[in-house]
Amino acid sequence: MEDQIEIYRSADNQIELQVNLNHETVWLNQVQMGHLFGRDQSVISRHIRNVFKEGELEEKSNMQKMHIANSDKPVTFFNLEVIISVGYRVNSKRGTQFRQWATQRLKDYLVKGYAINEKRLAEKQL
Repeated sequence: MEDQIEIYRSADNQIELQVNLNHETVWLNQVQMGHLFGRDQSVISRHIRNVFKEGELEEKSNMQKMHIANSDKPVTFFNLEVIISVGYRVNSKRGTQFRQWATQRLKDYLVKGYAINEKRLAEKQL
């Protein structure tokens, strides 16, 4: 992975999402998405299957297998489009918090033309 940054923190500060940036997108595996949305990996897996099965996204261009440290087999990671799609499908408090956060970021981009990662900005100013 090229870079890792925090892009999301839940409203109750219980979840802080450190993401890997690679090829101009964010990548998470099913375990990370389960943690983000407060749901079991099997629930995340079902939602991902449905995203692809229903034709919302194309499987080939939205996932990739990557090797991670201390693992002898590749792990499947899913890009931001899949993460957002699952986030809008999952029914949980954390899913709701993520949807509210994602909607606010989208609103910032549409209205202001930008969104600010305040933590990253503060770190660069130190």
